[in-house]
Amino acid sequence: MKTVSLSGSPRENVGKKDAKNLRAKGQIPCVVYGGKEQAHFSVDLIELSKYVYTPAVFKFEVELDGKKIDAILKDLQFDPVTDRIIHADFLEVIEGKPVKMELPVHVFGNSVGVKNGGRLATSFRRIAVQGMPEDFPDAIEIDITKLRIGQSIRISDLDLPNVTFLHDDDAVVVGVRTARMAIVDEEDEEGEEGEEGEEGAEGAAEGEETPAAENE
Repeated sequence: MKTVSLSGSPRENVGKKDAKNLRAKGQIPCVVYGGKEQAHFSVDLIELSKYVYTPAVFKFEVELDGKKIDAILKDLQFDPVTDRIIHADFLEVIEGKPVKMELPVHVFGNSVGVKNGGRLATSFRRIAVQGMPEDFPDAIEIDITKLRIGQSIRISDLDLPNVTFLHDDDAVVVGVRTARMAIVDEEDEEGEEGEEGEEGAEGAAEGEETPAAENE
């Protein structure tokens, strides 16, 4: 997981009026917690937006009043009308203490099942994990090249050293479903039989709630 620097300015006053004034100047009110004490500060909206409107995840090195704080982005609040960021919560990363966060899923490869007319179905765009930030990859890479019609990749098929997945092992991450006019060969038919009930599992996966990043 990449580490990026973010410059923050300490907030002298904490309140709605101060927050409104900051936003008018293109600044976003923020708080970082999880360590010995909370710190209230502001960051430049444009600078923060570079790391928000992207599927990637980052560890932030927040420069605040001459001190550097390692943190991950825990929560964002958006204006309901303009969809502009109006507040950001950061969680301080403590050395030796695991954290929970969501990692993006990157699917690659040209599936055999899709080439035969099947339909690729992705249930997870992000997967909740727990571990040390230094063990987190930029994304969870999933090769679908060998997936035939009726086959799928589940949480139990994923492997990240020193990282725990916070979903049921049977939850389907990505699979190939039968589509009209699909060309099903013998191996594909075997795959479909082996994945009976997959749609139900996918439906359960889609309904899961993933926890926000937090220290354990």
